[in-house]
Amino acid sequence: MPHKKSGVVANVVRGCLGNLVEWYDWFVYASFSIYFAASFFPEGNQTAQLLSTAVVFAVGFLMRPLGGWLLGLYADRFGRRAALTLSVTLMSFGSLAIAITPGYSSIGLLAPVILVVARLAQGLSVGGEFGSSATYLSEIATPGRRGFYSSFQYVSITVGQLAALLVMIVMQSLLTEAQMYAWGWRIPFVLGAIAGLVVRYLRRSMMESEHFQRSSPSRGGLRVLLRSHRRQVLAVLGLAIGGTVAFYTFTSYLQKYMVNTAGIPKPTASLIGFAALFLFIFMQPVAGALSDRFGRRPVMFGFSVGGMLLTVPIMTLVGRTGNPWIAFLLMITALVFLSGYTALSAIIKAEMFPTNVRALGVGLPHALATAVFGGLSEPIALALKQAGHESVFFWWVTGCIALTFVATLVVREPSRDSSLEVSASPARDSVAG
Repeated sequence: MPHKKSGVVANVVRGCLGNLVEWYDWFVYASFSIYFAASFFPEGNQTAQLLSTAVVFAVGFLMRPLGGWLLGLYADRFGRRAALTLSVTLMSFGSLAIAITPGYSSIGLLAPVILVVARLAQGLSVGGEFGSSATYLSEIATPGRRGFYSSFQYVSITVGQLAALLVMIVMQSLLTEAQMYAWGWRIPFVLGAIAGLVVRYLRRSMMESEHFQRSSPSRGGLRVLLRSHRRQVLAVLGLAIGGTVAFYTFTSYLQKYMVNTAGIPKPTASLIGFAALFLFIFMQPVAGALSDRFGRRPVMFGFSVGGMLLTVPIMTLVGRTGNPWIAFLLMITALVFLSGYTALSAIIKAEMFPTNVRALGVGLPHALATAVFGGLSEPIALALKQAGHESVFFWWVTGCIALTFVATLVVREPSRDSSLEVSASPARDSVAG
């Protein structure tokens, strides 16, 4: 029997609270890197130090495929709840390590080494988190409303990012610039580590997915995935490439771009990002509900076509304006189209795979795409800026979104041929042959 509506809502809330804290920890690094870059790396110009921290950010992404594989296998064999509990434990460990590590001036090269190790642990965590979380939310959702309920994955991701920004805004108002650079940046990492303990308890009390309880865990694995579901794996890769590059460009890098290129003050850029992302939260369930009514592909086409046409103009105009209101409106425009991907990112992938390989099938190819493309977005952007060819990055983002457009073309409508509506049977082929 499917879960009752009250049970669905309760488990979505508990699952999203855990997801929120995990992504808060992840985004705290991106949000506060502008302050702690000088603590972990030798003196240099701001762009060079930001490039160093961005490279470490990308190193964390390199662990995501391993996390998608290992924690995907773990989720398919031992349960979604167990995998989600393990992932938040790894994330909290990474946050605590960053919080207590002395700076480069005190321990030299050991400081960036510890930073890299901590980011590796967090990368492993996030790599497994996405597939397990997407699978869990998709499986417990009410049939006919799976797009709506699973869209809350990116609601929680965005709220986690907002929480990181809110902590930054509060600290910027309470501490001086010197205090932020000296020790203030450590506080949000401590908060993340503490919150992880609470989340670990919450996730242990979640209801397990009935899809998993009815499945045969021993029949899954990487060999089964690659032998029987190769086309679905390639489809997930294609869908994730443009979506993840656009997501990190417009939600994370864009705020640094406002400071480093447009010359907007750091506190103002933080407020712009906070307000835009707050509105982005409400776009997710709307886009998810639209996909339940009209299908996943039309909504995904909205993202990919809009992204291909508007990325270059939006990034160019943001870089040339010093007006915070114009920058805000441009960011909102980008996020409206981005929601066509983020709201569907969980469900459109989960619907392609059977239960025994669903977490692995969603998590591994998604993690590969984010490691190769998403994790390199910020380093590529900063390196091109330093080389004097910043506008090339805008075209690179556009090209990545074009790959998602192509993937959407070849994917059959998942909501009308969903493996989630088939109990204990092989997934139907949701990719056009």
